[in-house]
Amino acid sequence: MKAPVVSVVVPTYQRPRQLLRCLHALFTQQGVPGRVEILVVDDARSPQQRSAVETYARRSGTRATVRYLQPPEGARGPAAARNAGWRAARGEIIAFTDDDTIPAHDWLREGLRAMRPGVTAVWGDVIVPLPDYPTDAERNTAGLDGAEFVTANCFVRRAALLAAGGFDERFKRPWREDSDLYFTLLEAHHAVIPAPAAIVIHPARQAPPGTSIRQHRNLVFDALLYKKHRRLYRQKIAARPPLSYYLTVVAAFTAFGALLGGASTVAATAVGAWCALTLGLALRRLRGTSLAWHNVADIVVSSTVIPLVAVFWRLAGAVRYRVLFA
Repeated sequence: MKAPVVSVVVPTYQRPRQLLRCLHALFTQQGVPGRVEILVVDDARSPQQRSAVETYARRSGTRATVRYLQPPEGARGPAAARNAGWRAARGEIIAFTDDDTIPAHDWLREGLRAMRPGVTAVWGDVIVPLPDYPTDAERNTAGLDGAEFVTANCFVRRAALLAAGGFDERFKRPWREDSDLYFTLLEAHHAVIPAPAAIVIHPARQAPPGTSIRQHRNLVFDALLYKKHRRLYRQKIAARPPLSYYLTVVAAFTAFGALLGGASTVAATAVGAWCALTLGLALRRLRGTSLAWHNVADIVVSSTVIPLVAVFWRLAGAVRYRVLFA
């Protein structure tokens, strides 16, 4: 059988409705100069999901080949799922997207067009539609809009993935595994360029209160990324540590210690500093967002906790990966 012109890898985890929406967009791609192979990699290993994918593919009448895969036993996370997908793929160009995206009707055509000779990888635009005044969770999703090389929308030559070893499966959460591959390709002097005409839509996520606090555990993997690619991390992710967070934590612990020691003047000064820093964070996060009470309450409450949580997970990552990272 002739090899497909492109293999599309879609990792998924317990999001059947979003996955079928994504598959519909992939099944209706236009202008692709050859066969398309779609590989759905189910990290949840769900028999129901497999049945749903295979049934939907049959009923759609698509000419694309659809394959349902599972990561190897013991392998977990989106990095492992993507590795299982591209390693099983038959195409020489691998396109990556996520189960909660909606690729534009010409996404594959435009991505392939950008993969001209000499180009190893490209990334397309991710568009996150937002209301005029989004919630904090919606605005967090909008961080994908305009981002460089995210796995919601990128194309990579299979040979380059093979040479790089694929995605580093130590990145167990959907965080920084794409930046790690991007930096690896750049350090190997591969041509990695934008392809702005290759567009996917990424609807903003609805999330329960406190999600912004829980998401900070992802910062463990910033330490791993920094250990592997220090120069590019400082150049493209963060030029310096979040000093305001460290100052906020120092002020909180100073206030607590001074209260225990009976140093009321020091405690009052430290409390004042903590309040000013926390209020500044809350106001920055509130700017331009919804003023609905639940969003305001979530931002105000989480702003009192985020500096402590962020510093904890950054230091936890430094210890886990044995790197001076702050």
